Amino acid sequence: MNDIDEVMLNFSPGSLQLLNAILAIVMFSIALDLRLSDFGRLIKSPKPMLTGIAAQFLLLPALTFLLVLALEPRPSIALGLILVAACPGGNISNFITHRAGGNAALSVSMTGVATLGAILLTPLNIGFWGSLYPPTREILRATVIDPVSVAITVGLMLVLPLCLGVLINSRLPDLAARIRKRLQWLSMAIFVAFIVLALAANWGFFLNYVAAVALLVFLHNGLALGAGYGAARLAGLSEYDRRAVTIETGIQNSGLGLILIFGFFHGLGGMAVVAAFWGIWHAISGIALAAIWSRTKAAR
Repeated sequence: MNDIDEVMLNFSPGSLQLLNAILAIVMFSIALDLRLSDFGRLIKSPKPMLTGIAAQFLLLPALTFLLVLALEPRPSIALGLILVAACPGGNISNFITHRAGGNAALSVSMTGVATLGAILLTPLNIGFWGSLYPPTREILRATVIDPVSVAITVGLMLVLPLCLGVLINSRLPDLAARIRKRLQWLSMAIFVAFIVLALAANWGFFLNYVAAVALLVFLHNGLALGAGYGAARLAGLSEYDRRAVTIETGIQNSGLGLILIFGFFHGLGGMAVVAAFWGIWHAISGIALAAIWSRTKAAR
């Protein structure tokens, strides 16, 4: 078996462009639920949003670094965990928050704000935390990751469709209402199908190495969910808002993670397996948590 730190996954440039397009459509469909007035309300009552953003971009990356220090996984696996923690909330978090009986409007708004913030905060967190751990620092040095290129990638793939979706929902609400749900379900189905096909092209490799990352991803995802709930509770948020912040912190945009891994790290094995398995597991854990929470109504 080859060293996971040396293996590069098979992922063609055309496939990468297709994944970019799919994620842009997913982001556009989410943005059709947002209006400029939503961001205005956040200014009047910012605590839930600020708590969620802090949990995502400050607390989770710091806890991930401590997890890496404590368990000392293979360098590419460690950097994969750091990269996933640096990504904004995932695109299924809004659906899961709704199923959990949490504040779905807060979840959608957090996704939008975190996506905007990711232009700066995602490359900053990858570079900062990755450089503090010597084994991952060596990968970053060999890769020569350009924060500006990462910001451009995030901007074109996530922020541009976000702004377009908000504009259409504000100017053409009837059109947005007609296409919103269908587009959300269609884009998610295409996204899942694409990930399955991408894994199929590397299935042997994935099976060989998934055991090396499974326990770490379980722990990391549990840490993310716990960080979100703990931060929301310490901030004194209602249970209704806590559920949204918890899920938004525990559901990471692993699709963006895969794009960054294939675009900037040449499909480095440990990183890719971490992001791919995160994409599977966070949906399972999130839906399971939502099923438990949905049994009781959240206090507002």
